[in-house]
Amino acid sequence: MRRSILFSIVAASIFVTACGGPSATNNTANTGNANTSNGNTGDVLAVKTPTPEQTTNNAPTLTPVFKSFCDAVNKKDEAALRKIYSADALKSIEQQMKTNNIKTLTEYLEDDKYKTTCEVRNEQINGDQAVAEIRGDTYPNGIKIIFVKENGEWKLTTRSPAIESMKPTGNVNAAK
Repeated sequence: MRRSILFSIVAASIFVTACGGPSATNNTANTGNANTSNGNTGDVLAVKTPTPEQTTNNAPTLTPVFKSFCDAVNKKDEAALRKIYSADALKSIEQQMKTNNIKTLTEYLEDDKYKTTCEVRNEQINGDQAVAEIRGDTYPNGIKIIFVKENGEWKLTTRSPAIESMKPTGNVNAAK
């Protein structure tokens, strides 16, 4: 239970990717009937590995925020971490810390590793909210994270577009 919120985000992202989220394409192809070793015929599925997203930019606006986060995690700098997270993120993290009887933010993030990799790419800024893909030792394949602007400064959140897209809409019966 001491994994950070980002671990949950990664798990949800993997789930969404595996289930074929809104931007996923059909990566399976029915190749028709094929003979099996016992002489019966059956459908064979060919699975294609998804192509990684190409880098469109090196996240010039959000890289300093995430680099500061990586440095603070590695140095176990509680005060710096509290300056990097958004107010909502801190509130959510503190609730989880209380639930799990964790005393410090650095203890809460102890499983996050950014010793060799701390990268940000493909930022997309829309007003006071932005999305970028972050990569670290803990998340070598990357995960998209939402950043928000508070008091004129970009802050890290614990939110991911993959999780946001999984939230139920207001009217459940609208699709019927």
